[in-house]
Amino acid sequence: MAALTAKLRLIVGLGNPGADYVDTRHNAGFWLLDEIAAELGLSFRFEKRFNAEECKFKAHGRDVFLQKPQTFMNRSGQPVAALARYYKIAVEEILVIHDELDLSPGTNRIKQAGGHGGHNGLRDIINHLGSRDFFRIRVGIGHPGDSNQVVDYVLHKPSVADLAAIETANRDTLAVLPQLIEGRIDKAMQALHT
Repeated sequence: MAALTAKLRLIVGLGNPGADYVDTRHNAGFWLLDEIAAELGLSFRFEKRFNAEECKFKAHGRDVFLQKPQTFMNRSGQPVAALARYYKIAVEEILVIHDELDLSPGTNRIKQAGGHGGHNGLRDIINHLGSRDFFRIRVGIGHPGDSNQVVDYVLHKPSVADLAAIETANRDTLAVLPQLIEGRIDKAMQALHT
């Protein structure tokens, strides 16, 4: 189990590449990672060897990478594991941001370790890292109410009201980012969850 004091070195946002998917619910991980980059004044560039868009910044004397895999969602693990191996980043130093059907729009939650909950991006990351002990930020997108409609639901845009709620929750998450990066995960959870 990952330590609650692990300092982050890699923050991954999950989504699907390409213009057709930019505004779809499944790209909620990309949305928040883009906001983090903007807050830090960073720009993403494509890194061919990892098949991902990435950028980095310094925090407490160490490099922290932001990564958007440019594979499709169900292949997200390849770029994540490749970057982690190359820079010798431990699993407990990784935070993955992903869309979460089981949370309503406007609710973001930090989670330590756990399963994939049917999320194909998380499933592939767990397979490639050989561990489920990375941290997550679950971005609530809501559920269509019928499991047969999930694929269609995540690949469409949220309503105007849902998008506004997601953006508010993302701003709240940005406020605890310094605590997350410093490894004060428990403090970040307390602040975001209450």
